[in-house]
Parts: sequence; structure tokens; C-alpha cells
Amino acid sequence: MSNKTNTTATTKTLKAADEIDKIRLNLVDDWKVLSSVYDLLHNEKAFCVSEADRDAVKIVHFMQPNEMKQLIDLSIDENKTHTVEEIQNLCRLVIKYSVKTNHGRFHNQLFGQMDPYGLMGQWITDALNASAYTYEVGPVFSLMETEIIRTVCQLAGYVEGDGIFAPGGSISNMYGLVLARYKRHPQVKTAGMFGMRPLALFTSEESHYSFVKAAHWLGLGADNCVIVKTNERGQMLSDDLEAKILQAQEKGLEPFFVNATAGTTVLGAFDDLNETADVCDKYGLWLHVDACLGGAALVSYNNRHLLAGLERTHSFAWNPHKSLGAPLQCSLFLTRERDLLNRCNSIQVNYLFQQDKFYDVSYDTGNKSVQCGRKIDAFKFWLMLKARGYGSFGRLLDHAIDISKVLVEKIRQRGSERFRLVMDEYQYMNVCFWYIPKALRGLDETKEWRERLYAVAPKIKERMAFTGTIMIGYTPLQYRGLGNFFRMVFTCFPVLEEKELDFILDEIERLGDECEY
Repeated sequence: MSNKTNTTATTKTLKAADEIDKIRLNLVDDWKVLSSVYDLLHNEKAFCVSEADRDAVKIVHFMQPNEMKQLIDLSIDENKTHTVEEIQNLCRLVIKYSVKTNHGRFHNQLFGQMDPYGLMGQWITDALNASAYTYEVGPVFSLMETEIIRTVCQLAGYVEGDGIFAPGGSISNMYGLVLARYKRHPQVKTAGMFGMRPLALFTSEESHYSFVKAAHWLGLGADNCVIVKTNERGQMLSDDLEAKILQAQEKGLEPFFVNATAGTTVLGAFDDLNETADVCDKYGLWLHVDACLGGAALVSYNNRHLLAGLERTHSFAWNPHKSLGAPLQCSLFLTRERDLLNRCNSIQVNYLFQQDKFYDVSYDTGNKSVQCGRKIDAFKFWLMLKARGYGSFGRLLDHAIDISKVLVEKIRQRGSERFRLVMDEYQYMNVCFWYIPKALRGLDETKEWRERLYAVAPKIKERMAFTGTIMIGYTPLQYRGLGNFFRMVFTCFPVLEEKELDFILDEIERLGDECEY
């Protein structure tokens, strides 16, 4: 090796050592940047919880992707660095051009404004950076997760229940499928599904798409996810369920799992759990409930009947980050089978789940999970419940359902020539409707007229994005042959008053008048 090569290598080594020393010496000051985070969020109006902010602050400064790339330098370089001030300015831009989902007029998804105690809990867990697999690493959080699961099982009527926090409702639903398959065929855990009859699962045409995806991921096959018809309210028909089970048997499939939905994504419909349980009992099938949206009815005083029969089910999924306002993500899977999660999912992991530890290893919950590292999602929900008591959330939920019924009545009062409901009444907090602009009023309601009507919601939604005054989602309901309509979703937060409903409808009309049809 030449002297020049040796000199170059030495220079690089010294430069790297200097850089490492610089980072080490500046670390204490780097951590101080965190003290500016709340001010950044507050000054850029990320929260928008007051009525004044609701009127003055845009939900989003919408930019097309190519425009956004010009506003924010997204490139990542090998050696280019930035000062604290530059990083703070980048954060300001990120906040400015992000959707402010905490805004009181964000109604675009099944979630909305957060409970501040939940956000407090999320910030603390992120700062502590623990993992929910062993008591050793997350002692307080492990106990909190256990207590929440105990409480929710009690509310559900699961006498000897168990559960786990999962990364989203789709995974929670998949837990139900995995447990059902293991309970029926425990050998699958070690030997796989080779040589078995194809397994069939059943879910309604209104249900979430995660069951079709789960059938694919678990090797069941998407074609073996059998779709069951619903009634005019979006509830699964038990007679069609039974017919589909018999048809599957005739085809040589083995029925093993039924999903009932408590709060469908579009219509907010609740399947009749007792009727569905009767069918499942008759054929010996696992009954799971996708209550990701409607599970909040567990704490309701006036609407708990929506979940009548839940105690007869084998498992359910619930997302408190939806109706209740827990920060994303906060998802629970619960089962009435006390030790099944552990038996189904646990394997021998000697470096992590040692059985000769110095504490009660029953609090090492990680082996029940399909994951290894698991984000702490229990504390934010625990803190919300501790701050308010779950009774307060029951009252907030009842208020949200009540206010959704007021919106239905206000839509009726405006007349069917201006607004039209997709259904006459709704079980939960979803309200679906069309707005009929002036250009379509008084015309024959032909097929062409309906096609023009179905283009209205997307046009108004575009105006919503560019004005930033309100965000409400739209969707078709293809299995019913219905084109795009608005889906207004209420949540516990913000706590809306009746006058806000007038603003929502007035703003849809105002934006609608700005569009061309």
C-alpha cells in the first residue's frame, strides 16, 4: 500500500473520530430541542380545539405531490447536515402542510379529535421507548395492559377472558382467525395445513376488507372468504349465513369461522349477535365480532343494547382510537378463551421469555403476540380512563349518537330536493347522504341524472380540500348499486353542539354552489 493511500485512510479515520466526538459532545444540547415541540405544534395550530380556531384555521393547506416536493426538501444525503434552527423550520413546514386531524371540523375518517390525556400518554410512552413484551422492560405498562384487558373483558361478559393490544384492527381481526383455526386444528401450528380440507370463513357484504386480506395472508385463500348478504340496514342476514354454510359444506369446504360486525365502516350497522350466535352454536363455529368501530358501545348507558349477545361470542376486536378519541393507534383483541392466545402463539424463546426470572413471568405477555417488539398502546388509553372514568366516555358516546340523530332530522328539514338520506335512520354515529345541487333539482331522476348526482360529492370534496374549512369523506356502496355520497362520522371529540350541524350543511351547500356539474 502506498504512502498516499495510507495518508488518505488515516485522514478518513481521524475525520470519522472527530465527527463521532462532535456528536457525543453535542448530544446533551440536541436533546434540548424536544422542549420546543409543543410550541411548534401550538404555534402552527396543530390542535385547533377552540371555536375561534375552528373558524380561523384551515384543516389542510392542500398541495399536489409535485408542488409539495418543491416546498419541502425531501432528499436524504450521506453527509449533509442541518442546524437545529433548520430542523425546526422543516418541522414547521411539516405541521403546516399536514392534515390537522385534531381540528374540530375534521370528520373525514372513523377517527377525529384526540382526547388530550391520550396524547399526553402517547408522548410519555414514546419518550420512555419501552416495549410491551416483558415485565422486565415495561413493568408499569405491563400491569396497565393487564388491567385494561381485565376491565374490558368484564364489560363484555367474558368471565375468563384474555386479550392483547395489537397494531390496528386488521391485525386484531386476524388474531381471531388464527385462534379459531388453532382451536379447531391445533396441529396447524406445527404441521401446517397440508392435506386438510379447505377452511371457509363467513362475513357480510358490509364488513371490512381485512377479512379477505387475512384469508390471503393466512393461506386460507380469498375465494374461501364467503360473503353473506345484508338487510336494508346493512345487518348480516342469519338465514343467508346458514344457507352459505350449507353450500360451503356441499362444496367440500370446512366452515370454521364467522365474523359479525358491530359498526360497519360505511353505514355503522350492527349485526344481530344473538341471531348470529344461534347459527354458530348450531354448526360449531367460532364467532368473532369486528367491533373496531362500535366496540365503544360497551361503555354506553343508552346504546349498550347494540352489543347484546357479545358475551356469547368467542372473540372481538375494538379500536378505542376511533369513536373514543384515543391517539392512533389503540387496538384491542379480546377472547373469552383464557389461555388460548398463549397456547396458540407461544414458542420457546430462551433469550427473552426465560422461565427462571426473578419475578412472576405471567406478566411477560409478549409470547401471546405474533410480534416481538410491541409498541406501548395501553398507557394512553389507561390515562384517558383514569382521568375521566369510563362512564364519562359512555356519556360522550351517547351524546355523539344523539347529535348524529339531530343531523338526520336537519337533513330531512332541508327537503329532499336539496339533501337526501341514504337510509332513513342509522344505528350508530355514521350519517350517509347526498347533496343535490341547484343544477340537478327539478329534473327527471333518470340513470343519467343519478350518474351526475354521484359526481357531486367528489367535486365538493375537492373544494373542501382546497378551502380547508371542513373535511367529510365520501364513498359509494357498490353492492347496492349506489354511487358516491357523503359519510359524516361523529366521534366523542369534538363535543359538538347543534349549531355546528347547521354550519356543516351550510358549508356543503356553499361549496356545492362553487362547483360546475
